Amino acid sequence: MPDDKEQLIKAMKRICDQKNADLILTTGGTGLAPRDCMPEATQAVGQRNVPGISEAMRNFSMQITKRSMLSRGVSVIRHQTLIINLPGSPKAVEESLTYIIDQLPHAIGLIQDRQNEAYKH
Repeated sequence: MPDDKEQLIKAMKRICDQKNADLILTTGGTGLAPRDCMPEATQAVGQRNVPGISEAMRNFSMQITKRSMLSRGVSVIRHQTLIINLPGSPKAVEESLTYIIDQLPHAIGLIQDRQNEAYKH
């Protein structure tokens, strides 16, 4: 999708509100350029923030490149869908996703109030 805040908001709301996905991963639009609006669109959709996911990705990425400090990506929950902003570069997407992917089933289980997930720590 283009870097259009209103289109992004509309698309994410539709997916979450119609319960079409447990997880939305966005790529790009998290930088400092004037057109980068993904964090703002994601925050407009979110009902609850999950800052630890984005903080963990940035922390991990800082070991690879200092440029990761320029990422403004966020993570939020809307209804029972987890939304995570990933960086725009394919290499950074792979690195970030590889770092967090093993925690996502647990996170989604908790969001969806699956009783067995609450005890898997």
